[in-house]
Amino acid sequence: MTIWASLKERASNWIEDAATGLTLLLAMVRRSRKVELIEHGENAFLAVDASKPSADRPLLHIDENGVAEPLTPELRALLARSSVEVILAPSRFIFRSLELPQGARQFLDGVVRSQIDRLTPWSANEAAFGWTEPTDAGAGQIGVTVAATARARVAPIAQAAMEARADQVRMSTLIGEGEGLRIPVFAQDIGVGGGGRRMTRGLVAALALAGLAFVMSLGAWLVIGGMDDARVAALEARIAERRAELMNRRGPAAEEALKALQARKWASPSAVMTVEALSKTLPDDAHLTELRIEAGKVEIAGSAVDPPSLIRLIEQSRRFTQATFSAPTVKSPSGGQGFHIEAHIAPSFPATN
Repeated sequence: MTIWASLKERASNWIEDAATGLTLLLAMVRRSRKVELIEHGENAFLAVDASKPSADRPLLHIDENGVAEPLTPELRALLARSSVEVILAPSRFIFRSLELPQGARQFLDGVVRSQIDRLTPWSANEAAFGWTEPTDAGAGQIGVTVAATARARVAPIAQAAMEARADQVRMSTLIGEGEGLRIPVFAQDIGVGGGGRRMTRGLVAALALAGLAFVMSLGAWLVIGGMDDARVAALEARIAERRAELMNRRGPAAEEALKALQARKWASPSAVMTVEALSKTLPDDAHLTELRIEAGKVEIAGSAVDPPSLIRLIEQSRRFTQATFSAPTVKSPSGGQGFHIEAHIAPSFPATN
């Protein structure tokens, strides 16, 4: 590393440390107003001032593109410099139960993160997820309930809070009846991070003015030192060229293949969400003995009291289309009627560009 690079790295580290410390100090001094955004219908959120819960509750509309309509001055003033707690509807989430050894209690973050792509259609980086406090499941086991959704579905809400100049945003969902149990799924410090960037720029400017004379006095010495480090400079140039070569080795063909794989992932129906949709759609008196998911279709077989009604229920679900019997219904030994039904599966997510 050259002398100049070493000085530059030390100065950069000092600036970041100082900015972070000063920003955290300011955050401790300033107390944010607490505001709850409670999901109330599709893409609609009630804004509740925690200090005045009985006051008027303006409605905020947020869709996949962000705030659907301009914020009123009152709503903008309510959200600015506030700590926003977003309570998302459970319908946005997939819920899964996990049983783990007692020893996993202190490593839950890593354990759950490693299981997300097995439990849901998303990787840990693509999902917004959280879990309940562990409970004793007996036999040396603990139980947790994991809630997960696509991060892309909650990102516009965080963006809306950012545009309203909120200090921080927290998101959670409910599990259980009534008020239920809250599961935190997302957290982002907005105001603190922005303040840190502004503080960093201020420190850079101050250091630039204060250190100008010092830099000028060192100029000649650094040039002479650089002349003696010609071999070091040449080695650094070769390393930079090699790094650029390795990063660009993937090439256009690999990039196109990667895009095609990503498009196929988004367009293909998710097996996890298909099973979830079937469990919500079929009545309690329907019992499945076979389930097959292949080529964008689901095939199920089993027995039910009224098989024709299953066609109507499946068609009414947004997950399935073109539901039909693939074989005649027959009397079942259990007293119901045996059925074979197939239906087309709608893609779990719209294609993204």
